[in-house]
Amino acid sequence: MLRIVDRRFDSKNKSTVNRQRFLRRFKGQIREAVTNVINQRGVRDIDSGEKISIPARDISEPQFQHGRGGVWRRTLPGNDRFHSGDEIDRPDGGGGGSGSGKASNEGEGMDEFAFTLSREEFLELFFEDLALPNLVKTQLARIDEYQRIRAGYTQTGVPANISIPRSMRGAAGRRIAFSAVHARRLQELKAQLEDAVVRFGEESEEAREIRREIAKLRTRIEAIPFIDSIDLRYNNRVRIPRPSTQAVMFCVMDVSGSMDEEKKNIAKRFFMLLYLFLTRTYDHIELVFIRHHTQAVEVGEEDFFTSRETGGTVVSSALQLMHKIIADRYQSSVWNIYCAQASDGENWDGDSPQCRALLGENILPLVQYFAYIEISTVDPQNLWLEYEQLRDQFKGRFAMQQIRDLTDIYPVFRELFRKKLA
Repeated sequence: MLRIVDRRFDSKNKSTVNRQRFLRRFKGQIREAVTNVINQRGVRDIDSGEKISIPARDISEPQFQHGRGGVWRRTLPGNDRFHSGDEIDRPDGGGGGSGSGKASNEGEGMDEFAFTLSREEFLELFFEDLALPNLVKTQLARIDEYQRIRAGYTQTGVPANISIPRSMRGAAGRRIAFSAVHARRLQELKAQLEDAVVRFGEESEEAREIRREIAKLRTRIEAIPFIDSIDLRYNNRVRIPRPSTQAVMFCVMDVSGSMDEEKKNIAKRFFMLLYLFLTRTYDHIELVFIRHHTQAVEVGEEDFFTSRETGGTVVSSALQLMHKIIADRYQSSVWNIYCAQASDGENWDGDSPQCRALLGENILPLVQYFAYIEISTVDPQNLWLEYEQLRDQFKGRFAMQQIRDLTDIYPVFRELFRKKLA
């Protein structure tokens, strides 16, 4: 039996094969450790690696060994407290590990096993089992349809595709090329015939010989076919991919005065997760960033996460801008349209019913999925109560979640974008 052992090392002089085997074997424990460290990260540190620890007991493996066989009884010397068959209670207190118990002169244990995940390993575990819901039009990685376009000419094809002008032009060129030598020779013979007639007479042998050669030469020229199979040219058409459908994600964030720094930080963390998830998982996707207070504006990625502009609260301005952008740039027939909206739910009372109407009549019929995230430590606000009336009507396409503190970000994110079982 031939066994091949791959002992190649990665950049840190560690076995790549063994590392991947370790990650696969203890995936559950590692994923739990990754979840525990997520909420301790800053917005700009989410996409880096991480040093994590898992309990040593979780990586212990059962081992087979030869038994002694038979029935054995052991009597330890100096034992005056226990007899054979007695059951011994587990002692109380810590065992000398890193727990919160008091110091003791008994017991033993092992520290947690710590190791560092690379950026790629961390993000792979971080976004595992996540996907955009309701991809009913296309797969987001883009499906390419094909269309046929003219691409010059080819020498083979079907009669219906023959290009007559191009074929005749080729035939004329071929006849000119093949007869050029004969034409020059014909001109020379004509000049020689005129000279022979002057010198020897019209019926002289020299003149008759030249006439016979001219006749042969004209026969050769006339034998050149008017059109030949090598002259035929066919219209050539090739199939080229035409992107038929892509996806766009609208990121709508409330930056009004009621959104304090803590709430804005939570919203930014959520959208940073969403941004990393989309750009890492899908190749062809566009992102539209919208910030709003009393007025909504489309901004770039940098301004979306760093701008400090604030003001009152009119949520409908953001929904109106989103609907306008969809109408101008993203036809719903060929685009997968998604939206994630983050707000504290506090809105001008007269505006919330208008938001519900805009969402239910103009936006939700066009989108594949709309996620509303309310960042609040109290009971749902008026915007939530208005949106809640649409939940049953657009079940499966409209989702609502509440985030109370930093620890809720990742569980809410996974709940909104986890893969649905078919």
